[in-house]
Amino acid sequence: MATFSNLSLLFVSMFVAAFAIAAADFNRDAQITWGDGRAKILEGGRMLTLSLDQYSGSGFQSTNEYLFGKFEVQLKLVPGNSAGTVTTFFLTSQGEGHDEIDFEFLGNSSGEPYTVHTNVYAQGKGDKEQQFHLWFDPTAAFHIYSIVWNPQRIIFSVDNIPIRVFNNDEAIGTPFPKSQPMRVHSSLWNADDWATQGGRVKTDWSKAPFVASYRNFNINGCIPGSSSGSCGPKATDSFSTQGWQTQELDARGRNRLRWVQQKHMIYNYCSDSQRFPQGVPAECKRSRF
Repeated sequence: MATFSNLSLLFVSMFVAAFAIAAADFNRDAQITWGDGRAKILEGGRMLTLSLDQYSGSGFQSTNEYLFGKFEVQLKLVPGNSAGTVTTFFLTSQGEGHDEIDFEFLGNSSGEPYTVHTNVYAQGKGDKEQQFHLWFDPTAAFHIYSIVWNPQRIIFSVDNIPIRVFNNDEAIGTPFPKSQPMRVHSSLWNADDWATQGGRVKTDWSKAPFVASYRNFNINGCIPGSSSGSCGPKATDSFSTQGWQTQELDARGRNRLRWVQQKHMIYNYCSDSQRFPQGVPAECKRSRF
């Protein structure tokens, strides 16, 4: 016979699970923005698929815009020969001098790894690229991709492993996105003029339609002008004991970040002396942790 304590724990577990399911609903939290039927919300709002053919790609955006938060989705990328395709998960504001925080997944020939492209724009200026190859096949199963954005830093992570930190270095003249609300956007589109090996490998349209799948779309962030004035609970990650509002890496997180950047980074703008012959940007000279 179950004890009162065990029953209480079971109830709490069921409540937490139900809350997590309720928190991820594409019907409520997202809007399909383009694609003429190529984007589909499935399973009662729990999943969304984007498709690309020779005529068009597709995309969606979050229903609300946010000023800081944690933005997370599970994503299964286009399988097989995905050369020429780009799948995205990013934040952006609108208008001139926009801010943007990017995850872009550049497809490749069958058997070759995807390139995970990250970038940060502030006041319309980007040029802060870092690129990675993942340590798993991102087309075989769903994996978690998340962006933590607070006034101190931006943390990109994959399966709760941090792969990049971009700190607020306004004190040394580096712009940082902190005043323009942004929406979450995702898209699947053709970029075979540049995406795969600099455009040398083109999209094989005989493999179309290309499909990427999204699920567990979760946002924990601040909605500007919200009547509640609340930013939600302080969700934590395995690499930090703090909520996203002040999140930074702990020792374990810093070790994981070093591992990713030493073993899986394939491009870092801070190391590109040909691109910056007069010296790398000022933020590159400071600790990334």
